Amino acid sequence: MTSTDQSPFAGANALIFGGAKGIGRCVALEWARRGARLAVADIDEDAAKATAAEIAAAGGEAVGLAANVMSEESIAAAIAAAEAALGEIDILMNNVGGILNGHPEDVPMREWQRIMELNYLGSARATTQMLPKFLARGRGYLVNTASFAGFYPYAASRIPYAASKAAVIAMTESLALYCEPLGVRVACLIPGPVATGVMDTMTSWTENCPMRGPGKETTLMLPEAVATVLADGMRDGRILIPSDDVAFDVVKRWAESPDDFIRAKIAEFESGDRGNPIVPEAILAAMGAKK
Repeated sequence: MTSTDQSPFAGANALIFGGAKGIGRCVALEWARRGARLAVADIDEDAAKATAAEIAAAGGEAVGLAANVMSEESIAAAIAAAEAALGEIDILMNNVGGILNGHPEDVPMREWQRIMELNYLGSARATTQMLPKFLARGRGYLVNTASFAGFYPYAASRIPYAASKAAVIAMTESLALYCEPLGVRVACLIPGPVATGVMDTMTSWTENCPMRGPGKETTLMLPEAVATVLADGMRDGRILIPSDDVAFDVVKRWAESPDDFIRAKIAEFESGDRGNPIVPEAILAAMGAKK
């Protein structure tokens, strides 16, 4: 089901898990600007309330809520609180995610499990609680956040993260097959390099392990720009919404010969190319201004 002439946001009630900071915060602000009412849910309740207050100060309607996506009970409580504040939820976005760095043999199994529980099963927990409501009404919108790291191979320095994001993409694609004929729209935001604070709290399990990026054909983006790309993609009925369509060009190269693609990546890394994205001067200036 696609629609290019009707905004999914005007008059809609949206719940974003992981909506207090970074991409989630910017998505909340963008959706509010387009007419949605927001429930901003986050493990950092103070930050969630601050984002909700920012929306309200701009003339929108929002509520900030505490939520821990590792807990089905916490998710249920957040959904109930969002419905009590706004009414029926029309859009659910699963945006919670964590990252790590290190060689796979150095990462403890508990961290492999935590990343999968947070990045993939966190989205699944909220989806399975909201989906019956959407299906019963014959309408609704499910949005999951993945990553270029799960779209094509490069993130050898954070394999558990890449695997969890690949799982999110696969889940979302299959949800689209099932849900869209039943009236429930589905989308997957697939961000490339984005200037957020997510790496400020990242644990590196291997000393001096280089962070491997998606390649010099990619460009670092601000989260505000990513939020606009997502909102426009949802408006246009897109299912897979990368922050930059260059991702599709890379995947086409991978599809031509996966073995050749992987071996080329190995050669790049061995030559010292870490896959760093282009960083525009405007973003360098914006990042400097925030410090």
